[in-house]
Amino acid sequence: MSNILVSNMELIPGRRITSHLGLVQGSTVRAKHAGKDILAGLKNIVGGELKSYTDLMQEAREEATMRMSQQAASIGANAVLNVRYTTTAVTMGAAEILAYGTAVVLE
Repeated sequence: MSNILVSNMELIPGRRITSHLGLVQGSTVRAKHAGKDILAGLKNIVGGELKSYTDLMQEAREEATMRMSQQAASIGANAVLNVRYTTTAVTMGAAEILAYGTAVVLE
């Protein structure tokens, strides 16, 4: 992966934005194995963290962030600022994670 600074801040203290390159985004759609879905359903009955889903969403955020960073690098950015994430259910058992932000060149 490229050396792209990724931040949820609008500005980076001590750094000046020299170029604004626009919106960049990366996404992935993930689904868990059916067997783990069954185990998660059982966990729903007794309560507690659904670890397999926590892991799934973390992997998805990392993948979406990497894709967003690659898109930023491809247009000449060295940072993506004001990064946000959103999740959407695509179908039963599958969700899309979208990472988006503003590609910039920092001094």
